[in-house]
Amino acid sequence: FTRGFDQTNTAFLLNGQPINGMEDGKMYWSNWSGMSDVASAVQVQRGLGSSKLAISSVGGTTNIIMKSTEQQRGGSLSYLLGNDGYNKVTASYNTGMVDGKFGLTVLLTHWQGNGWAEGTKGQGQNYFISAGWKTGKSDFNFLLTGAPQWHDQNFNSRISDHYDEQGNFNIKHNGNWGLLNGEHFTSRRNYYHKPVANLNWELTLNDKSSLSTVLYGSWGRGGGSGGIGDRGNRKFTADGQWDFDAIVAANRASHASGGDGDEYVLRNSVNNHSWYGVVANYETILSDQLTWSIGTDLRSYRGSHFREVRDLLGASAYSQRANARFGAREITAEFPANPWSGISNFADKEDRIAYNNDETIRYAGLFSQLEFSNENFSGYVQGAVSNQNHVRFELFNETEQNEDSEKVSNAGYNLKGGFSINTGSNSNVFINTGYYQRQPFHDNIYLNFSNFVNPVTVPEKIFGLEAGYKYATRDFALNINAYRTSWKDRASTDVLREGDMLPNGIVVGAEDVFQNAVQDQLHTGIEIDFSYDLNQSFKLKGFTSIGNWEYNGDVRSQYYDDNRDLIYENTGETINGRKVGGAAQTTFGLGADYKISKNFKIYLDYLQFSNLYARVNADRGELKLPSYGVMDLGISYRIDMDGGNLLSLRANVFNLLGKEYISRATSTTAASNVESENWNGVNRSNFVIFGRTRTWNMSARYSFGR
Repeated sequence: FTRGFDQTNTAFLLNGQPINGMEDGKMYWSNWSGMSDVASAVQVQRGLGSSKLAISSVGGTTNIIMKSTEQQRGGSLSYLLGNDGYNKVTASYNTGMVDGKFGLTVLLTHWQGNGWAEGTKGQGQNYFISAGWKTGKSDFNFLLTGAPQWHDQNFNSRISDHYDEQGNFNIKHNGNWGLLNGEHFTSRRNYYHKPVANLNWELTLNDKSSLSTVLYGSWGRGGGSGGIGDRGNRKFTADGQWDFDAIVAANRASHASGGDGDEYVLRNSVNNHSWYGVVANYETILSDQLTWSIGTDLRSYRGSHFREVRDLLGASAYSQRANARFGAREITAEFPANPWSGISNFADKEDRIAYNNDETIRYAGLFSQLEFSNENFSGYVQGAVSNQNHVRFELFNETEQNEDSEKVSNAGYNLKGGFSINTGSNSNVFINTGYYQRQPFHDNIYLNFSNFVNPVTVPEKIFGLEAGYKYATRDFALNINAYRTSWKDRASTDVLREGDMLPNGIVVGAEDVFQNAVQDQLHTGIEIDFSYDLNQSFKLKGFTSIGNWEYNGDVRSQYYDDNRDLIYENTGETINGRKVGGAAQTTFGLGADYKISKNFKIYLDYLQFSNLYARVNADRGELKLPSYGVMDLGISYRIDMDGGNLLSLRANVFNLLGKEYISRATSTTAASNVESENWNGVNRSNFVIFGRTRTWNMSARYSFGR
């Protein structure tokens, strides 16, 4: 979260390539593991800023830079050991720039572990290859990276699920796993492999003008697993874990007695995509103080979503009901939740179950910026326009002739400007402002997995204003920022699970309920951070962020059942002042770095979080969660060896004091008057995710050839 906006509203770039999901703007960080091992720089810009893309980065912009032409010659081998059986091995090598023209970087990683919560094993690899080539006027950098992984999941659950029959509390409880033939087995597994390739070309046209271009492509394959079928065949042990052996027996008994469609099996919900794009930027120096740039951002995306059988769990087949495209079928093909085989081994159209749909998204943007700069003043004005169109293809519930949805096109634009003035040799002030019209995400345009266009989705309007002061000397740095962001007609979707409650008091049963909402938000706040080098050995650092993030006006929301039938509509309910959830609105941090000797360092950080609310759409109420603080401790020691080689040792302990806390809630049931029905003042019937208690890791890294 940045300034109260989640990562769907922060623009993430890889060497200038947009990497937020095209359908929903999300970042699935498990697809990008290993970035910290190879990044040569990470640029973080909060708020509006002057990012040269036709994107509406409401929260901010983060650019992760990986270029072999900027890596020093040498290699490294490292091993990291962590809590709950975590192991990670990494090997990398950089050629440096050979004859000043060519460079190559290669990295390989393997990791595995049991996970902090019960039943959350995982395993993955990371590969990274980057090749750079410099000519007289051109710099090329080619990158290929991927992080195939699988991990067993622990979703939000009721607080009450963390108590056993004797009333003992287990913060690590996870109700998604059990035993099959005496071995660990899970109903919920995420698996994915998303290779990404891009080619950067930096062309110097003359002493005043340059052209930078990024060509890229990515190919995502994988999904997540869960159960499907007759819930009557679901079986659980006395302690609430899945009894997979009993499910196998029930499935076999159902089929042996001639039961048709009585099986309960595991499925994969597959999300495949192919994404191609180009970002180009031309920049020229008009004068000693004036620079102009213009560029384009073009993207083409094709996504495919369907379900397939992962494991029949003893059943002879899965009985798929007839639909508009296919008749009733008995599905016997199984597909493992494996990121490597999932590249090409997924179900054909005839073997797909439950749903099957594709979509295409086309995006074209044009941006331009004029920047003025001298010794005491700098300013910029920037504008961008874009168009995005969507088509959805229903491959299950529509005939082939009617599979295409209505084509939806939305225009977007933004206009930003700002300036910075040096008020002294060590200080300056700045002001930025901007207005966006942002296209709604694809997932908010089409309702409830159908071609039906959401009638309440319109382009979203965002107005931002921020100002700040910076002061810096050799030993001391201080930053103060204030911001105000107004967001109107924000579209959002939500899925309500069993036990959740609608605003009219209806309790959700076994079938999920889908919500679509449009609401306004206002985010204001102030941010202060500082660092102070008391001497060459001791550094003190700290920050505070005080926000006030609220919904405004009236909410417009609709609730649909699994059959896409409208079951409740909420229009006109005033939500003024209701808090936006998901991130703590007040945070505070203080840390110290101490150099015991030239090669021996220690750090201690404390972080405090308060004014944290449940993450729900506005008309579902408000729930304030308990404040909490965590402390982290780390030490590092380096050993300089012959030939410039280096051995680095490090150890970290996170949440040193073992604080138990709720990091997220997705329901808003008020506290009970009976204290035993609450956990730390929160009703035990609420769905939450607990933060991790004490964790640790230690590592050794050997660097050579530098």
